[in-house]
Amino acid sequence: MENRPCFNIFCSLIFLLSIKVSLAAETVTPASFIRDGEKLVSTPQRFELGFFSPGKSKNRYVGLWYQKIPDTVLWVANRDRPISDHNAVLTISNNGNLVLLNQTNGTIWSTNVSSQVKNPVAKLLDNGNLVITDNSSYQTTDSYLWQSFDYLTDTLLPDMKLGWDLKTGLKRYLSSWESADDPSPGKFTFGLDIQVSPKLCSFNGSAKYSCTGQWNGAAFVAVPNSNFLYDKVFVENKDEISVRYESFNSPNIMILKVNASGLLTSLIWNERSTAWDTYFSVPDGFCLNYGHCGPNTICSLDQTPICQCLKGFKLKSQDNQTWPIKCERSSDCKSGDQFIKLDDFKAPDLLEVSLNDSMNLNQCQAECLKNCSCRAYANSKLTGGGSGCLMWFGDLIDLRKPISNLTGQSVYIRVPAPDQENMETNQDLLAFDINMSITTRTNELCEADGEGNDKSKDSWLPLFSLASVSAATENFSTQCKLGEGGFGPVYKGRLLNGQEVAVKRLSSQSGQGLKEFKNEMMLIAKLQHRHLVRLFGCCVEQGENILIYEYMPNKSLDVFLFNPKKKRLLGWQARVRIIEGIAQGLLYLHRYSRLRIIHRDLKASNILLDSDMNPKISDFGMARISGDDELQGNTKRIAGTYGYMSPEYALEGLYSIKSDVFSFGVLMLETLSSKKNTGVYNSDSFNLLGYAWGLWKDDRAHELMDPVIKQDEVSLPMLIRYINVALLCVQENAADRPIMSDVISMIENEHLNLPSPKEPAFTNSKNVNNSTLLTARFGDGDLRERSVRERGKSGLEISWCQRMFEENTPTRPDVMSRCLVAEVCEQETRSTTVGKACSPARESRHEGHATTHDYGNGESTFERWEDNGRRLRKTGIQRKPIKR
Repeated sequence: MENRPCFNIFCSLIFLLSIKVSLAAETVTPASFIRDGEKLVSTPQRFELGFFSPGKSKNRYVGLWYQKIPDTVLWVANRDRPISDHNAVLTISNNGNLVLLNQTNGTIWSTNVSSQVKNPVAKLLDNGNLVITDNSSYQTTDSYLWQSFDYLTDTLLPDMKLGWDLKTGLKRYLSSWESADDPSPGKFTFGLDIQVSPKLCSFNGSAKYSCTGQWNGAAFVAVPNSNFLYDKVFVENKDEISVRYESFNSPNIMILKVNASGLLTSLIWNERSTAWDTYFSVPDGFCLNYGHCGPNTICSLDQTPICQCLKGFKLKSQDNQTWPIKCERSSDCKSGDQFIKLDDFKAPDLLEVSLNDSMNLNQCQAECLKNCSCRAYANSKLTGGGSGCLMWFGDLIDLRKPISNLTGQSVYIRVPAPDQENMETNQDLLAFDINMSITTRTNELCEADGEGNDKSKDSWLPLFSLASVSAATENFSTQCKLGEGGFGPVYKGRLLNGQEVAVKRLSSQSGQGLKEFKNEMMLIAKLQHRHLVRLFGCCVEQGENILIYEYMPNKSLDVFLFNPKKKRLLGWQARVRIIEGIAQGLLYLHRYSRLRIIHRDLKASNILLDSDMNPKISDFGMARISGDDELQGNTKRIAGTYGYMSPEYALEGLYSIKSDVFSFGVLMLETLSSKKNTGVYNSDSFNLLGYAWGLWKDDRAHELMDPVIKQDEVSLPMLIRYINVALLCVQENAADRPIMSDVISMIENEHLNLPSPKEPAFTNSKNVNNSTLLTARFGDGDLRERSVRERGKSGLEISWCQRMFEENTPTRPDVMSRCLVAEVCEQETRSTTVGKACSPARESRHEGHATTHDYGNGESTFERWEDNGRRLRKTGIQRKPIKR
């Protein structure tokens, strides 16, 4: 009897262990069950299935969730059959069905397996799929007797399918909860609409609530791009039409959820904050709501008002200021009708349409012109250069301009032939209303030049009379002058309605010419994005070449960054918004615009700021069009700005989208630090890139931040991430730089691991092919880069600099000083030990047309120039000791 207490303790331990095991079962069989308080877990313990009560409800349900996120229920078994107590159990019946039984063995819920199974077992897979299989047979996806992935609730997980099983007639779709306390099916659903051409739609009951564009052969039009997170897999064959997403990084937790109010949200789990981050949510209460503006309208957040009638239609009531608006056709179908092209749009809904996959676009246009009821046409597939024909008949509904990084397609809208008698050649700028300026313009001006290789006539701009432009700017008065760039002076113009515009006038002394003017005009006319400056029209009259832009009251980014007082107005959040806005605009140029555009002159002075300090990329005079399959271009005419040009472009004339990425990286560092890249910030670096790299190597990258920014405003991990991304963008080898879609994913997603940067380009005088980089601006306005290369025992070659002096080439004092430094270095090298390296100047002080360079070794150089009209001539150079 003395050993009995020990025996009792041993039995108690065995009992407790058995309870613990039963609390976390891996399978359910006819001989086992899951009780309230117990769980079924996936093998790596990623998912759990158990009993729960939603919100404030006391009812019990069987649901599924991530083990680490039990508050977010992903799937519910008995969603419309609640349990009123804690006595229910989940088991498998002898016929192979999962059944939920109450305390009297009454069935509350069950699956619908009809075939007889010898050894049925239910298990929870690591992808969150609850399946029933025959344990005595080999298991594949096709051998599942039942799976929860066929009966979705309100959440889509990776590998779940939306769409139709054509063999069984099963339709898979999401349905919202009735409320946060009630998981029974609500009134909102989301799934694949396969009418005519597949698209994703959410419904409020039977009414469409929000829809993507059609599947175009590669993606759904007007869907947020998330290539860095997951891959969309679309399947269309005789057995199924479905779409699913596969995560590129399985540890990442991503879901798509439709809530009780109809909001469809993509969520990403943030491990650091242990909370969900929202990637996107639709609809937005505006253009993403189905048919928000009404039939025959364009909905765009980039225009004011956001709802406007299509060209060829007019507003039925001028007093109607609400939406949906009513637009009626301005004239009947007649001979001579034309089509205007709307680029990068979400096409109208496929209601009254005709689809012919064998037609090309020209055949589609001809067929549409034959029928007065045909209102629009477009390619049905966009892959392979475009193919197939879609024609719309009747009203055009849900035509909208995608926002941010959402992709669109080209749609051709039928418009009446222009009335030649009433059409004015030049419009009055004073009477112009910028709020009525939409994507499609009137009065075609000219075609793109040969370098762009674009002979289309799809971009239209209003032509304004010179008299009206002159009146708006008070005859181009100095009081209206905003500033001056390489193009020429920019003036503020005031219209009769009080609106203001920016008037950019090509100067006769400008380094740019008519070629750049036409290039900028035709490129930006085809571009529409919230982070690109809007072009309203132009004036080509009496030898004048003028562009009319939207007015940016805060001028350009450099005005704030490099001004000791104004930079204090740029807090941390403002700088983050500016960086992200520039990135979105650049991504649009590189990837989502109709033409792939390489800007080639991205810099702080070309980033304009609106009244809310939102950035807009401007100055497309140097931009180039690049084909989708064209990796890089080459030019003998190197144009750009010193400090922002990539090494391959500066030295070899090679440009690509990676050239813009390099400029963006410089801009990021300048925006974070309020320092110009061309400045010297310590003795070990010639510029901001070298300074930032030195701090990064020493784990002091946080010191790069502008000290005027309050410490409590800044997220230190975010700052380090931004500097990391910026250094990746300015890598010497273009192949090592990310593309802009990767840049955006890096700066917006904290849980993505970033690669470590290598030493950037231009961090020291011998960084580029063992060369000292020299820069000069020639008389034609070109900025050309050359290098002073080492010649072994012969010292440094500076013949180019000498030729520049002899030819009296006009240049800036700071550029001239670099050549003079090289000249002094050569003199020093020849008079001392052969092959001795020449130390760069540690400090440069510019005063008028004179510059002093401090070499940190007790000596300095002093240079002076004479201003001979527009040219600078070197008149003196001497080396002297520094008084300390």
